Amino acid sequence: MKLGVFVSDFRLTSDTLDRIKADKLGIILVENGVYHATTKEDGKSSPLLDKATNLYALSEDIQIRGMKDTDVDERVKVVNYSDVVDLIFNEYDKIAWL
Repeated sequence: MKLGVFVSDFRLTSDTLDRIKADKLGIILVENGVYHATTKEDGKSSPLLDKATNLYALSEDIQIRGMKDTDVDERVKVVNYSDVVDLIFNEYDKIAWL
């Protein structure tokens, strides 16, 4: 199964993602979830970024929060709304929201 997971909260622990079993796991960071891609705590990136190889962050949500696309961790691909629609319909069999 190819699973796309929307993450909209910065306080989300990775416990839920640890229990998910998927052949392909994509994490799409939206709303306050984009802080996972842009913020470091104690010099370390969010542990959420280690949970999947397919990581995306919504550009509009990054910019609304006063950051730039260039502030995003290099492992995360910055996407727009149109790209998210393409991911939903072309890349993943199922979608979840955390």
